[in-house]
Amino acid sequence: MPSLFRRKSADLAEPATEPLTPAEEEAAEAARSRAYTPAKGRETPKRPSHGRRPAMARKPLSKEEAKAQRRQRRAEAAAEFRREGGPRDRGPERLLARNVVDSRRTVGTWFFGGALVVLIGSNQAMPPVIRLASNLLWGALALGVVVDSVLISRRIKKLVRERFPKSTQRMGSLYVYAIMRSITFRKLRTPEPRVALGDPV
Repeated sequence: MPSLFRRKSADLAEPATEPLTPAEEEAAEAARSRAYTPAKGRETPKRPSHGRRPAMARKPLSKEEAKAQRRQRRAEAAAEFRREGGPRDRGPERLLARNVVDSRRTVGTWFFGGALVVLIGSNQAMPPVIRLASNLLWGALALGVVVDSVLISRRIKKLVRERFPKSTQRMGSLYVYAIMRSITFRKLRTPEPRVALGDPV
């Protein structure tokens, strides 16, 4: 008598399926979600490559190009330093000192030119009159620089006390900073002047 609980082996077998054509298989792959994981033993489908950009390899620079790039960077750094200055030029008090110097004509701008004339004129091969004139010129320039430096320092001291009463800037350091700028030719000053001659400060 056959058992009611025993199933035929044919009933347990999976229904036979026909193999899919390549077009049907491609449509089935497209219908699956991106999170789909294929059964173990089957090859993982690859992403389509038609929409992806290939990585562009950077071409190494030649010696001439690298040299030109370094030159350009140095020029840009020098231009920025000329405009903004360095750490010693930072702060409102330093800007005020620069403006005081740049807004006036200073004797110091003629100091180095006069020193060259004095050096040539004080040569022993020169006549005594020229040597005497050179020494007088040297004395006049030195006296003019001293007087000019005192006037600049007094002006800076007054303006700093008026505009920055709580300033912690050392005044002596500020005076030296302004005096050194006053004996530099205007076109060679760094940072470059922001005020014209005669402008109010």
